[in-house]
Amino acid sequence: MGVSRLDVFYRRLLLTKLFIGGWGKPEDLKRIFEFRKIIGDRERCRSLVPKDYPVYINKTEEHADCKIHDGFFISPLEHLVPGILPPEAVKARFQFVVPKRWQKNRPVCVHLAGTGDHFFWRRRTLMARPMVKEAGMASLLLENPYYGYRKPKDQLRSSLKNVSDLFVMGGALILESTVLLRWLEREGYWPLGMTGISMGGYMASLAVTNWPKPIPLIPCLSWSTASSVFTTGVLSKAVNWRELEKQYAINSVYEEEIIKLLEYCGADSFKMGPEFAKNVDSSENLLVLSGDNRVSLGQNSKPGGEAEAGRGLFIGGGLEGDSAKVDQLFSSVNSNGMSLDTLASLLANNTLLGKKTDFAKCYRPSLHRESISFMKGVMDECTHMANFSVPVDTSLIIVVQAKEDAYIPRTGVLSLQEIWPGCEVRYLNGGHVSAYLFKQNVFRQAIYDTFDRFCLKYPNLH
Repeated sequence: MGVSRLDVFYRRLLLTKLFIGGWGKPEDLKRIFEFRKIIGDRERCRSLVPKDYPVYINKTEEHADCKIHDGFFISPLEHLVPGILPPEAVKARFQFVVPKRWQKNRPVCVHLAGTGDHFFWRRRTLMARPMVKEAGMASLLLENPYYGYRKPKDQLRSSLKNVSDLFVMGGALILESTVLLRWLEREGYWPLGMTGISMGGYMASLAVTNWPKPIPLIPCLSWSTASSVFTTGVLSKAVNWRELEKQYAINSVYEEEIIKLLEYCGADSFKMGPEFAKNVDSSENLLVLSGDNRVSLGQNSKPGGEAEAGRGLFIGGGLEGDSAKVDQLFSSVNSNGMSLDTLASLLANNTLLGKKTDFAKCYRPSLHRESISFMKGVMDECTHMANFSVPVDTSLIIVVQAKEDAYIPRTGVLSLQEIWPGCEVRYLNGGHVSAYLFKQNVFRQAIYDTFDRFCLKYPNLH
């Protein structure tokens, strides 16, 4: 199946880069990975969030067909992993859209936000209000960390600054969803379910893996892991690979310590698939400095190309103080035709600059492939559904997928049917963007079908 041209075109319209700050602090990654081991096991999480965890309503609006309550609570992640959330994200905010007239029972679906879905208006307008009219169903809209009121001051729009931010977001949403589901139970609402579109569907899936009871789950336009999204999907073009490669090369902690903490080792793991890295970039004589900045090794190139590309390798590499000597070296490359291979050899052997350098380590043809492989490893560790508990009843899961989705590649990763036997997958024609824009009614129908299935199977499970 091909990929949607609209998906590719839409991605090109977005100019912002993802992960401009890099991987995140190594100590934060270590704390997140340790916490993942706990939160990935439903039995170990039973007592993480108290059943009477405080939730507050601070505003109510009356509408013709519904009431809209604004509420908040403190994210449990702040108590369990102190300081890992940015200060702006500690207070979790939500909107609760409740019909004035229930049709049957008091059903509530929790909606988690997709990429770029700040505040509540999009989910409220496209999903929650129509669900009130069509099915008399309430919707609870939780604001993601790093979005809306919870967005850090130094973050540009929806572009997460660090790779670790995505993992923090996931951990927070698992715990926050548990808070809200328990609060809804206390308030007498039933049945309860979870949904989301794109990243929201993915986060809803994570949350349900942690819930100890059967529950309807409707993930739309999401799949089994985020690793393919950022390594092979169209969003991989938005990743700031130059910064990630630089940090990976310069700071040995990623290669020597972080990798040892990665435990996921499924059939699609980066540990099990050396072909993955080979297929990412099979050109052995290319040194990739970034997704769009390549320099040829041992081959002729445009004047100044090698020098300008090579200069970037010194950023943060301990050579900034020798800028005059570096400039002189690159001038020699241009005027004398010295290749960067020769320059690398001289630098690695301390022949130039008269000091010990880390150049040989930073200057290696495999750096881009290593960085992509490391990205796949850390993403699978914290986001792969096979690294979390299987939902209690997988027959209550209806996944809605787009056949030509260029944002959520399904090739080369385990399918949700393999991880969650018994779940249903419905496929739409077209890609990610067209499905999001024009198929909201299909998503809502999948929600109604899953809730009906739950009521038939568990009529007395209150």
